[in-house]
Amino acid sequence: MLLLEFVAWVVATLSIVTLTVLASRRFGVEIAIGIFATLTIVANVVCRKLVVIGSFVVPAGVIVYSSTFLVTDIISEVYGRDEGKKAVICGLLANIVMLVSVFIVLIWTPANIPGNSEVAKAFETVFSLTPRIVFASIVAYFVSQMHDVYAFHFWKVKTHGKHLWLRNNASTIVSQAIDTAIFITLAFYGVVPNDVLFSMMFGQYVIKVLIALLDTPFMYLATAIFKDLKRVEASKHSTSF
Repeated sequence: MLLLEFVAWVVATLSIVTLTVLASRRFGVEIAIGIFATLTIVANVVCRKLVVIGSFVVPAGVIVYSSTFLVTDIISEVYGRDEGKKAVICGLLANIVMLVSVFIVLIWTPANIPGNSEVAKAFETVFSLTPRIVFASIVAYFVSQMHDVYAFHFWKVKTHGKHLWLRNNASTIVSQAIDTAIFITLAFYGVVPNDVLFSMMFGQYVIKVLIALLDTPFMYLATAIFKDLKRVEASKHSTSF
């Protein structure tokens, strides 16, 4: 995949994610939290496919998963740290439910009807995960996402609420490093040579940092729209008396 094509897909994904999160201003923060949980599940489902971006081989879910950090940053900025933590916990529980459900489906005996055996084999190929990879994914997710929420508010306090770009990028870029290091180490250490291990970390991290930098305009757009909508609602409320 060419870099320009990759950037186009990143922008498209971040655009639709931002638009859906904005619906939470009308229907409540639960919408944003639900979108976050959905993205984490989608990322885990599509991660089995590998793609080439430039000279790096990465999971196809890298864009979807990286966009979850944008969602928690928007939630944290607009609704506060506690709501950001709720999103992370919701995503964790949603993925546990998904894993249990997939495991149950995998052990079911497929129906003995024409063509179904091929479908069952394809299903097992896509959804079968080794326990080590599942464990690595869950640990990396929880640690990195919780760090993102706390780091975002750390920088917000340090900058007295200024420099949104700094807390958005500082929290996300470090959190992505934590996520990449924990997952690849727990999942592949001892399985592949160390030089391959570090190459995997470097490639995935470079792509994740690029996505983090690209999501900054969407962070500003979302927060600006939220603030404008809040002012409009406040104005309507004040004139109704």
